[in-house]
Amino acid sequence: QVQLVESGGGSVQAGGSLTLFCTVSGRTLSRYVMGWFRQAPGKEREFLVAIRWSGGSTYYADSVKGRFTISRDHAKNTVYLQMNSLKLEDTAVYYCAASEDIFLYSAPGSYRYWGQGTQVTVSS
Repeated sequence: QVQLVESGGGSVQAGGSLTLFCTVSGRTLSRYVMGWFRQAPGKEREFLVAIRWSGGSTYYADSVKGRFTISRDHAKNTVYLQMNSLKLEDTAVYYCAASEDIFLYSAPGSYRYWGQGTQVTVSS
């Protein structure tokens, strides 16, 4: 079993920054890919970015490329999502997830483990 706990969400003005944290416990992650997704009210869950725990290769959705940065800290078993230049449309619940399928990193269905989500609200 893998347990994921997100934190760091909150309210921010447009153009501001936030860092989300995903703390992982329960299993070694060397074979996993870690992803960040978000879901706004009435919309489907959207892939944002993923990182291979071993090796650190990253994959970004076009909607966040250049604004969001994913990273991980092996010692702290934590994945980070640095979000800059936030826009009103970035308002959503943000989820961290873990998958053993390192190829289907953008498909929510390929992720077996999910955190509870953290709310990000961007205001004008």
